[in-house]
Amino acid sequence: MVMKVRRSKAALTGLAVTLAAGLLAGCSGGSGENRRADKRITVWSQENLPPRMAATRKVVSRFEKESGIKVDLVGVDEAQLPQLIMSAAAAGELPDVIGAVPMGQVWQMYGNGLLNTEIADRIVEDLGPGTFNPNALALTEDGGTRLGVPSDAWLQLLVYRKDRFADAGLRAPDSYGRALKAAAELDGDGRDGVSLATDPSDVFTQQSFEDLALANGCELVDEAGDPALDSPACEAAFTAYDDLARKHGAPGTQSVDTTRASYFSGTSSMMVWSSFLLDELAGLRKDALPSCPECKEDPGFLARNTEVVTSLQGPDGDEPAQFGEITSWTVTRTAETGASRAFIEYMMNKGYEDWFGMAPEGKIPVRTGTPQEPGSFEQAWRSSVMGVDRRESLQKAFPPELLDRLVDGVGDMKRWGLTQGQGTLVGATNGELPVAKAIGAMTSGQISPKEAAKEANDEVAALQKSLQ
Repeated sequence: MVMKVRRSKAALTGLAVTLAAGLLAGCSGGSGENRRADKRITVWSQENLPPRMAATRKVVSRFEKESGIKVDLVGVDEAQLPQLIMSAAAAGELPDVIGAVPMGQVWQMYGNGLLNTEIADRIVEDLGPGTFNPNALALTEDGGTRLGVPSDAWLQLLVYRKDRFADAGLRAPDSYGRALKAAAELDGDGRDGVSLATDPSDVFTQQSFEDLALANGCELVDEAGDPALDSPACEAAFTAYDDLARKHGAPGTQSVDTTRASYFSGTSSMMVWSSFLLDELAGLRKDALPSCPECKEDPGFLARNTEVVTSLQGPDGDEPAQFGEITSWTVTRTAETGASRAFIEYMMNKGYEDWFGMAPEGKIPVRTGTPQEPGSFEQAWRSSVMGVDRRESLQKAFPPELLDRLVDGVGDMKRWGLTQGQGTLVGATNGELPVAKAIGAMTSGQISPKEAAKEANDEVAALQKSLQ
């Protein structure tokens, strides 16, 4: 089966934003350096859940009192940001600052000329580049151009039942071979070996595959920037994913919710999920409690018997690799630069612990401390309290070794396309989901792993062409 090549919605969005940027350039007269300083800025935040908006407002209120700058805080949904940016640019009403922006969206805005990269660079210089995780800085720049101010990160994890692994004499699933062996041996007696996303309409499926693909040296594009998903390393990654998800996973389409439910119920022994899982794993959210048979008598059973792999390695990979996401503060090209700069520096300094503390399991700080107190933010993160219905600190809920691996994972993080200068393509693929569609067709038995690799590659090539 060959996918029909078509102009994608993500590509059209990118073109529309380009047109909007042209309109903006024609009516704004350039960057925010020329804008009248009225000490009032508009800040969009993708941390738009009510509890997180409330936590952000508290920090914003302190900043307003200390600085005399008025902040209009607006929560926006990640999926709606491209359209909102397009409309705002066309109307000449871009916000000054946008927070919690994932790397793909940062690149999309940068590619369309909507960012003030000079101010982002000044902020990092003011705060001290040496206080940031070097990999976070590297993943959020383009050949020395600072795209945004990296704020925090989450990691994709391979979580597994260490009690079952011990009983079966299995080693940690930190390689393709060990993960495949464990999935096969733990598959049976009413249990699945693994829970792995297969939903073709969910970016989570694409993220889960990229995690395994990076481990095998499979890249979205090669060093020349040409699509490379049909390479031998990628074909091997598709084959491994198919073996895990179709042969040893739960039947039917698996989503971000069903994979978690399967692991929490004890019906699967491994799962790929993000670090946002940790508060739920610790039984701190009533809407997502562990429900395994042992959990009924002992709510902490699953957390104690779960171990994680942060970096996986495939047979074709040169070294273990870690997938994750870094979110950033960005300054738009029409921002009031002085006030925007002051606000972001506050959020990365005095307000930083409150910012990552609103969800520490998924907001690992990438600024580790200050020049005066190195490591202070990392230590504060470890003692941050997580949860919704019940609250507990990270360091009480999980052993220090696990927290160490999360911190180290940020330094090991890799991502498709960014180091090859293809960030705009990465952002577009997150909207169009060519890999997730191929995974869905493959794991439902419609196409082979080799065909899935080719179809995903053809779709990415068509998308890349439409962005040119």
